Amino acid sequence: MVHPLSSRTLLRPTDPERSRAFYGEALGLAIYREFGTGPERGTVFFLGGGFLEVSGRSETPPAPGLQLWLQVADAEAAHAELAARDVEILRPPKKEPWGLIEMWIADPDGLKIVIVEVPEDHPMRYRPGI
Repeated sequence: MVHPLSSRTLLRPTDPERSRAFYGEALGLAIYREFGTGPERGTVFFLGGGFLEVSGRSETPPAPGLQLWLQVADAEAAHAELAARDVEILRPPKKEPWGLIEMWIADPDGLKIVIVEVPEDHPMRYRPGI
């Protein structure tokens, strides 16, 4: 049986410097660690309960089916902050039929990122019988 002690999503961008700037400066993700030197160095960002490693290089953008889900405390505040940093907003925050408030952005390679707020009354915050 597999017993993970840690996990991370590995991202191989077409332009590592541009992607490091997007995740570190535009999104403001904190750096967990960096390794290597030069333009091909790796940067691992804190991503809530996990990590996002931006390292290496790819000739092609990520597959369209790959998406990131980032939960925030306040989607409207995230919207205002990201818009002020000139992050392209694909869709502003909107309450979905399933009760989550979602906003969509994309990284420089077009990787879709959903910014999610879980309202206080959403079932994800309540587990009956526990």
